[in-house]
Amino acid sequence: DMINKTKIIINGCGGVGKDTFVDYCRIFANVTNVSSVDKIKEAAKILGWSGGKSEDDRKFLSDLKILSTGYNNFPYEYLKQNIEKFMEDKSSNVLFMHIREPEEIEKIKQEFGCITVLVQNINKDHIDSNMADANVCNYEYDYVINNDYDLNRLKEKAIHFICEVV
Repeated sequence: DMINKTKIIINGCGGVGKDTFVDYCRIFANVTNVSSVDKIKEAAKILGWSGGKSEDDRKFLSDLKILSTGYNNFPYEYLKQNIEKFMEDKSSNVLFMHIREPEEIEKIKQEFGCITVLVQNINKDHIDSNMADANVCNYEYDYVINNDYDLNRLKEKAIHFICEVV
């Protein structure tokens, strides 16, 4: 008995509500949530990163991801492994993958047949101190979720999104 598997690439600048949106989608679907920087963050902690979200923290993570991608394409390989695990997992039907870079979004989308989603919030300043955040809007997404209103409205958008897409 084959369950419908939906692979979603989610993006948006820091603090716009991506994780909150994914959490709301979890109410209506069995969600797996991964980020192309999960392992980069683990390495960053070994190198002294405190887990902060300042401009310097974001730039450090972005630069470390760029180095890792150039060295052995690790962030891509990590996502590929997670997609393979997700496809075998009988309990999860939606995979959210957080990816910032347009080239990586396109590569994963083409190779694995993903839907792309941008979460925006006009109340948050655009971050351009690092490559990852600076290029968030340089991609044509399948869906744009505007999180400018309140959390109940975002929850409604999550319901509609899951009903439409999954």
